[in-house]
Amino acid sequence: MTAEDYKQLAPTLPHQPGVYRYLDDMGTILYVGKAKDLKKRVASYFGNKKHQANKTRVLVRVASSLEFTIVETEQDALLLENTLIKKHQPRYNVQLKDGKSYPYICIKKERFPRVFMTRNVVKDGSKYYGPYTSVRRVTIVLEMIRQLFKLRTCTLNLSQENIEKGKFKVCLEYHIKNCNGPCEGLEDEEIYNEKIRQIKNMLNGNFSSVTQHLKSEMTQFVENLEFEKAQTVKEKLNAFKDYQGRSTVVSPTVQDVDVFSIEMDGKLAYVNYMKVVNGALLNSFMLEMVPNLNDDKKDLLMFAIPVLTEKFNSIATELVVPFEITLPNVEELKITVPQRGDKRKLLELSAKNLIYYKLQKQKQEINKTKKQTHTERILKTMEEDLQLDRIPDHIECFDNSNLMGAFPVASMVVFRNARPAKRDYRHYNIKTVEGPDDFASMEEVVYRRYKRLLDERQSLPQLVVIDGGKGQLSSAMKSILKLGLEKKITVIGIAKRLEEIYFADDPVPLHLSKRSETLKVIQQLRNEAHRFAITFHRDQRSRNFAKSELTDIPGIGEKTSAKLLSHFKSVKKLKTASTDDLIRIVGNKAAEKVIAYFRKQEIEEKKPDSKK
Repeated sequence: MTAEDYKQLAPTLPHQPGVYRYLDDMGTILYVGKAKDLKKRVASYFGNKKHQANKTRVLVRVASSLEFTIVETEQDALLLENTLIKKHQPRYNVQLKDGKSYPYICIKKERFPRVFMTRNVVKDGSKYYGPYTSVRRVTIVLEMIRQLFKLRTCTLNLSQENIEKGKFKVCLEYHIKNCNGPCEGLEDEEIYNEKIRQIKNMLNGNFSSVTQHLKSEMTQFVENLEFEKAQTVKEKLNAFKDYQGRSTVVSPTVQDVDVFSIEMDGKLAYVNYMKVVNGALLNSFMLEMVPNLNDDKKDLLMFAIPVLTEKFNSIATELVVPFEITLPNVEELKITVPQRGDKRKLLELSAKNLIYYKLQKQKQEINKTKKQTHTERILKTMEEDLQLDRIPDHIECFDNSNLMGAFPVASMVVFRNARPAKRDYRHYNIKTVEGPDDFASMEEVVYRRYKRLLDERQSLPQLVVIDGGKGQLSSAMKSILKLGLEKKITVIGIAKRLEEIYFADDPVPLHLSKRSETLKVIQQLRNEAHRFAITFHRDQRSRNFAKSELTDIPGIGEKTSAKLLSHFKSVKKLKTASTDDLIRIVGNKAAEKVIAYFRKQEIEEKKPDSKK
């Protein structure tokens, strides 16, 4: 959008709260923002640009239109903004950088449920606890569960019918006293389910219920004079108290709270989340975000809190945060900014986690910079040599092939990160050009390729290489200009004789050193496109010749010959095929005609030359 576009739009903007959306020329939402005053907020994008962030200037430059929605209050604007961001995932909004697969503890929905660690959440009614950021912590929790409660680990279908029929036998886990043998009906289902209820209490942080259950069990054994069993339960109770003691954060006075802290570091923002239930730290999680246009800590934290509480199924009635915030439609939540006491210690602990995480992240970035990969170096060199505005990690190359105008075809090969991406290679049969016209053929395939990418909204390459000199390049540029992609894609041509690099708007070619890594990648692209085009061209020729030979057989038409070639791949294999195979593919009559034709051909070849 230009300043002129804004001048036309400005009179329609109200001094009211609302949500605005920047869109590109395809109607795709690029950015969603909220405003207390729409007119003032949008005006800030077109005012003094001296102190404006570069990313904001880029957004305004690539956007072609702006839409807005008026709402009643600023809180409504925040709610609508979050909804639209989740729905459309705009390119310039906050991006959640959470691509890892974290472990969960699963209580399977089945008769005599199993408890185990998994990274895949399946919506089958099973109960999942997590995600946990530490596998070691999950292992400790599961080990404690196994120590306190004897559960089955097998995957047998323990239905009442199967158990009554005696389909299963107890395994080694029963003999080493890790399982009570529900597979043979040796454990009552209600007793087993009571253990599962206590495990759920434990994973929810309700330690007092588990403690009470173990004490009750121990008392019952004592009353029945089963002192050895009572001693075993007492040992479990002591181990559980030790586990509970290690899990307590500050003091038992802190109940169910969610703790949040936030820091910003250059292009990233970090939010630390700690889930505390009954004074026990059940989980800690670090969320990374790309702020882009929204640089305010307050707004970022308000965005992150609903995401994290939903992700971790929070039941907390109180939030502990570093500064005052307002969340829409959550009046039942108490928001605390502690100045002293246990909650302040929790906040400091969260902030300390952030500091260490940032330091670790910085060290990783330094190591990455020091250890620049071979691919990164090549792509950076290409960007500098060809004066591109971005690194060409996606390159495409085109080539034509024909034989005196017959069987005209084209090929397109793709390199990603300077390496062939063979899944993305494409063949083209020339459809609109008659005769040997390489220029028109190039114009056709380039147009077809990028028209399809635009229609399907796929990503465009940063660099396109045309195998040929100025003429081929000019033909390709006709299609690029027709599609309006001249500012989005850099197109170059490589002349075969002197290996010169041509640019569309520069009559003077670029001469790169023969040792240049940039030239070597371009040559590799050109050679790969040429090989791919020639191979396709030969296949088309041989298929056509074979097809024409088969259609010479009396009674065999194009459809039958196509069936035979599709199955046997070549005439040579067809000649050696069995009668049964031929009958199965084309039927009795056609098979007889093919066999008769090749037998006659074989007899003719064996006859002595009549001239002798």
